[in-house]
Amino acid sequence: MLLHDRLSDGLKQIGLPVTARQSEHLETYLSLIQKWNQTYNLVADCSPEPLLIRHLFDCLSALPLVAISPGAHVLDVGSGAGLPGIPWAIFHPESSFTLLDSNGKKTRFLFQVKVALNLENVRIEHSRLEHYQPVAPLDIVTCRAFASLRDLTEKLGVLMQIHTRLCALKGQLASAEIADLLPGFEALALQKISVPFLNEQRHLVTVVKSPAEKEVVNKI
Repeated sequence: MLLHDRLSDGLKQIGLPVTARQSEHLETYLSLIQKWNQTYNLVADCSPEPLLIRHLFDCLSALPLVAISPGAHVLDVGSGAGLPGIPWAIFHPESSFTLLDSNGKKTRFLFQVKVALNLENVRIEHSRLEHYQPVAPLDIVTCRAFASLRDLTEKLGVLMQIHTRLCALKGQLASAEIADLLPGFEALALQKISVPFLNEQRHLVTVVKSPAEKEVVNKI
């Protein structure tokens, strides 16, 4: 099956309506990863099927559950090849996305993608999470295969406000990680994700500041 047809079939299974321009952007994005993977060490396997299914569909399958509002500011931590930030930005041009990575090679690649696709809603930041200073309050923080939930919430620190949601893409059920969350944080939802053509476990964990933490912030 041709890439275009496979892409179209997968997006239909996910339930994402796609325009011709968005489909073209996704195909161009995948080709850029394949072109520059050896130079920038972006993904372990950049052959067409794994790239499409294990990376692109894996990220897009979570998108309907994240519910990104128009005007939202999304931070993609440890973005790497731009997953999930780039595909999400393609589908949400009305929201802003900051792609954060401490690896200079990967941020250079992300800048090439931003320019090639003319993604005006994307900002690239070369920084470690603990040193990052957002340009605007964060509505959503996301990551994929970056760190444990405990490590993430430790490093996010004051970046997460009352309304901020941490939407972490996980493989296996993250029950142990949820139980190990720092005080002041709680899992709002743990949702199973079905990825087209992939018979493996995938989950989306949504973490927020707990009610007790909210009360303390409100008093301050």
